[in-house]
Amino acid sequence: MNPTSPNPSQPQPADPANLPPQVVYVSRPLQPAKPVISDETRQKHEESKKKYPQLNLSEGEYIISAVSRHPFGLLQIWFISIFVTVVLVTLIALLLSDPGGSISGLGEGGGLLRLLSLPLLLGVILSLAGGAIGTFVFQANTFYLTNESVIQNVQSSLFKKRLQTVSLGNIEDASFTQNGIIPHALNYGSIRLSTEGDETTYHFNYASQPEKQIALLNNAVEAFKAGRPVEG
Repeated sequence: MNPTSPNPSQPQPADPANLPPQVVYVSRPLQPAKPVISDETRQKHEESKKKYPQLNLSEGEYIISAVSRHPFGLLQIWFISIFVTVVLVTLIALLLSDPGGSISGLGEGGGLLRLLSLPLLLGVILSLAGGAIGTFVFQANTFYLTNESVIQNVQSSLFKKRLQTVSLGNIEDASFTQNGIIPHALNYGSIRLSTEGDETTYHFNYASQPEKQIALLNNAVEAFKAGRPVEG
């Protein structure tokens, strides 16, 4: 027998191309391990839950800043409402006083005067109700910065509301604008956020101290993306 020829009785090495793929099985727990939360973070979380019970905060999440809306927006709402109310009340007073004028001679016993005053009185009620509804809608719009996300309640009308939550890791750009003398003098403006991926843009108008709030937000985003603790 040729010594160099393979011995059929000995096992031959398998061709690597014909070997089945190797599979490595790694066990994983049924319940994922909970993140380690420091006592300080847990305390801040509990305080935020008590102060803002309407928010659905995750475990270890707490409020860094609650951005308030500047009351100048309310001033604009009530200026329009009061102006319309004063005009309508003045017209009602002129109709009811009408000393010897042509209107007082119309109808029997002043019935026409009362009939003409009813639409104006209804206008007064609607004007004041509009101011109250505008106040509710204005104050229901809220903006919160947490150590994990930005939470915004958007109330566009009395019966239309939506909740927007954006992770700090998805925020691509955060900026603010102040247009005009009054916003600079009263220190309010508009906050703008844009996200990665779908490139959605979020706005929050009449934000008090917008420069300070954007600085807090940018610092939180930078720390979150770098894996550092978000302080606030």
